[in-house]
Amino acid sequence: MISPAQIATKRLQDLSTDQRQMLADVVEGLTRRPKTLPCKYFYDEEGSRLFDLITELDEYYLTRTEAEIMRRHGPDMARALGPCVLLVEYGSGSSEKTRILLDSMQDMAGYVPVDISGDYLSQVAVRLQDDYPHIPIRPVPADFTTPFAVPELPVPERKRVVYFPGSTIGNYTRDEAQQILAQMARLSGPGGGVLVGVDLLKPVEMLHAAYNDPEGITARFNLNLLTRLNNELGAEFDLDCFEHRAIFNPDQSRIEMNLVSRTDQTVRLNGGSVRFDAGEKILTEYSHKYTVESFRQLSAAAGLRTERVWTDPQKLFSVQYLVRD
Repeated sequence: MISPAQIATKRLQDLSTDQRQMLADVVEGLTRRPKTLPCKYFYDEEGSRLFDLITELDEYYLTRTEAEIMRRHGPDMARALGPCVLLVEYGSGSSEKTRILLDSMQDMAGYVPVDISGDYLSQVAVRLQDDYPHIPIRPVPADFTTPFAVPELPVPERKRVVYFPGSTIGNYTRDEAQQILAQMARLSGPGGGVLVGVDLLKPVEMLHAAYNDPEGITARFNLNLLTRLNNELGAEFDLDCFEHRAIFNPDQSRIEMNLVSRTDQTVRLNGGSVRFDAGEKILTEYSHKYTVESFRQLSAAAGLRTERVWTDPQKLFSVQYLVRD
């Protein structure tokens, strides 16, 4: 079996700094029981392309429903946030949904998009600054789960709000989500706030369809994680020997996305090997589903009070404004 000690001796000279970190994360996950792989490694170029296709599926309600909420209630959100806001966005990516909010905001102190992909972030920030010349924009290349410095801006801020769109908060365990919300509360400071996307609990059949689409795009997206490990770490995963499986865990109120070994097998990885039994799972992602009340309780434990909740007519998804008193 591969062990963390082998990281120091096997082919590290051929890996970039980012790939070394990926290898460490992968080895740590695959030596757990049950095995895991970090969902942050879904998004290479092919993974991002496949996820874009997922968001266009009829079964995948999340992206279009959140966009609908933002378009319908953006002006109301802007009024709730107030003037002279410094908006700090976690995991900003392309900032496309953020544009809906920026279009409604008045007299902003600035916008700070934070994303782990520095080169991509810089390109997005340039386009945003061209389109919103009246808003000071200062990108920060960083992993938002670790401390980072918010840059100085030329306009004094009256309030700081952390924006966390999508349903990414659901990808963390409840303890992890509480810690991230508490970190957001600290960053926003006294009188600040958090604007966060939260997926809501709904019938299991609808959840199953969203994560096991009949076209198999979500399966390709999940399996692409193994392709990335093959390409970037020299692993030897045979994709035909694994299958995608997403199930709803009612006790934890979450979708659990897995890659399941079809057979007994041994996979080579960086000079070591990882053993899989037939039917053994690699957990690749959680997606927790909340009620408004359960998320209110989670937020309160992190020191945040739920002030406003915006939903779509079917109450599939929510955007929630939390404040730090």
